[in-house]
Amino acid sequence: METADNTPKASRALAAISPALDPSRIGIVVCIPCFRRPQHLRQTLQSLAGQRTGRRFAVVVVENDAERSESVPVAAEFLASGKLQGLCVVEPQQGNCHAINAAFETALDTFPAAASFLMIDDDEIASPDWLERMICAAEATGADIVGGPVKPHFDDARKRGLRRHPAFAPAYAESGPVRVIYGCGNCLIRRPVFARAGTPAFDLRFNFLGGGDTDFFYRCLRLGMRFHWVAEATISETVPPSRTKLSWLIIRGLRIGAINYHVQRKATPTAWLRARLTLKLLAALPLSLVHATHAALTERERTIAMHPMTVAIGSLLAAIGIEPQPYKASKISA
Repeated sequence: METADNTPKASRALAAISPALDPSRIGIVVCIPCFRRPQHLRQTLQSLAGQRTGRRFAVVVVENDAERSESVPVAAEFLASGKLQGLCVVEPQQGNCHAINAAFETALDTFPAAASFLMIDDDEIASPDWLERMICAAEATGADIVGGPVKPHFDDARKRGLRRHPAFAPAYAESGPVRVIYGCGNCLIRRPVFARAGTPAFDLRFNFLGGGDTDFFYRCLRLGMRFHWVAEATISETVPPSRTKLSWLIIRGLRIGAINYHVQRKATPTAWLRARLTLKLLAALPLSLVHATHAALTERERTIAMHPMTVAIGSLLAAIGIEPQPYKASKISA
């Protein structure tokens, strides 16, 4: 698994900021890491500007492509017009974890009075009551971390059966306390969580594989933090045709398997625990055939039936150093 050095905060450039921004009056911050999706980002920011809430909040937009910086003009437009309060910074080192760490670190440093930090991706659209429902749930339950569903939107009606695919289906169906959440595309994290979890929040070893969020949340779980799920705090995500292809779904399964392996590997510091993990991985492959057979009998989508097997294979491959690097590949594409 590839490693990367952390980026000094001083190397991040401020690209845009709201006129007369008063950070001391901001109690909520929404973080948005961005990479080469300016038109999607416009929709994301518009959905945040339309939130039905009386709470004062700010946004921190992180541009993770210093060369093109296509997100900066979009963010600057919203900030200058007063549609949103906040700032936009450029993170020079590319990679999923670099961008997210930059967002949270900038938010923590810039807004000392903020207690709640939410995140939404730059290809997602928040429902009008998203922020209010997330904050209300955190206040009512005292949970350290709150999660909500990211619901896929397929332009091609023929692909809507994939909504049940584990790559797209939300982790939980109902609101309430949950053991853990897995993704940061719709989450709220309380300020004390970051101090307890340590820095960097997202382990840079997951920078190009993805899964830094899963690792972060499992670290929080091991520290005894409490999680809550808000099924009504929905975010929608447009799924491009490229992500409905069989090849992408197979790679996605392999990647999930690799992430699972690395998260578990970090929690096995002794030779005995590592041996147990190896046996578990070996047993998972034949067991995945049982799950795949059951899925084939109950689901119409063959890709759903294949998923348990690709995840099991992905874990085994990661154990010998073979794994996909989707975020690294995207950084070198034109």
